[in-house]
Amino acid sequence: MPHFIIDCSKQIIAKKLPSTIMQQVYEAAKSTGLFLPEEIKVRINSFEYYNTGNTSDNFIHVFGNIMEGRNSAQKANLSKQIITELKEMFPEVPIISMNIRDFEKAAYCNKEMA
Repeated sequence: MPHFIIDCSKQIIAKKLPSTIMQQVYEAAKSTGLFLPEEIKVRINSFEYYNTGNTSDNFIHVFGNIMEGRNSAQKANLSKQIITELKEMFPEVPIISMNIRDFEKAAYCNKEMA
């Protein structure tokens, strides 16, 4: 925990290596101090087919899935840190966004817990 899943248009990964994009998101999440560095997970999905407001504008959207317990200010700072990094990497991309969802501790299970 946490998981950061980056959805983007395929042109994004033609501009920068996926590993570079994922590392920037990792570093931004780590910089908040909210997570143990070894627990931060980042993945990327690129899309060839998509519709962004009836356009084909490039886009990046990050889904942040974190364990419940952080307050709204912490979550807002996390989003701002990640979006700031992506905006610096991709100033020409018109759509860069993020949302955060909380995992419920009572419903979460992983391999070690089973």
